[in-house]
Amino acid sequence: MTRNLCFMSQSFAVSRRAFLATSAAALGLPLAAPALAQSRAWAGRAEGLDQLHTLQVWRGGAPLYEEAFRGPGLDRIANVKSVSKTLVALLTGIAIEQGEIGGVEAPVLPLLGRAPTGDSRDDLTVGDLLSMRGGLVRTSGASYGAWVASDNWLDSALQPDPQARPGGRFIYSTGGWHVLGAALSAVTGESLLSLARSGLGDPLGIDVAPWVRDPQGRYLGGNDMGLTPRGLLRIGEMVRQNGHWQGRQVVPQRWIETSWQPRARSPFSGDQYGYGWFLTRFDGAQAAYARGYGGQMLVVVPQREMVIAITSDPMRPARSGGYFGDLRALVDQIVSDA
Repeated sequence: MTRNLCFMSQSFAVSRRAFLATSAAALGLPLAAPALAQSRAWAGRAEGLDQLHTLQVWRGGAPLYEEAFRGPGLDRIANVKSVSKTLVALLTGIAIEQGEIGGVEAPVLPLLGRAPTGDSRDDLTVGDLLSMRGGLVRTSGASYGAWVASDNWLDSALQPDPQARPGGRFIYSTGGWHVLGAALSAVTGESLLSLARSGLGDPLGIDVAPWVRDPQGRYLGGNDMGLTPRGLLRIGEMVRQNGHWQGRQVVPQRWIETSWQPRARSPFSGDQYGYGWFLTRFDGAQAAYARGYGGQMLVVVPQREMVIAITSDPMRPARSGGYFGDLRALVDQIVSDA
């Protein structure tokens, strides 16, 4: 694999100008002086965001920019927070392809080995959970603390919302993803950690660290998964390559295409939502992105052959009108200038 380069002066004696010129040459692309100035502009903008830990930009399968501004660095495990939801969605696609789950229309309760309840939960499907239209009570935001303090996260998450039904409105909730993760474990007989390692970690050659488990020992679905920033970028590049990595089909191409079909809309950002991916445009180009608390972000822009991975301080909020808005503006500038 092409040796990764970094802008950290303490590790490499290559100037930013030399690095950018070298990257452009490797890609067979001319780097005009105005483009260099623009790249420096968004690099400087990134450096000025004190919540930002790492930024990686790849184009055409090669690194264009890689920097660790602060935090543990590019090669240490980082908590990617709710980017985990997107990873669980990828694992669901693998399970469907392998025949472990019949498809997105499969009812959820039988997958969990549970009897019918006689209410809306009997209609809950895998696709409903993937699109956050499960019609279950919200367990994120102000409700998250009480949920994870409960004795049984799965039972607590499987409570119907009196104002919603499966397949209806978008309700951002980690609990629904925990239900999906529990279903994946139940049908495969493997823990979510084992599935993440065999489905993504091993074929991509990346580390997946153990993370939070519920009182019954199930790994939390949809939050707190640990990857290195370089591993996160590699997942995005695999997705950009239609699920391929080094000659191997890691995730089915048709699953990625299905995941990027709009099925709901976030009331917070206004972006559309597919199966585990937010769908939007950056600099006019269609893009899909994963988002996690604190400012974790994985962006895939197929039209520009670009992948952008961002990790940030996981303990500080990143609201759409605040730091996450800053990240969106940064990504838009990168896609425009790179």
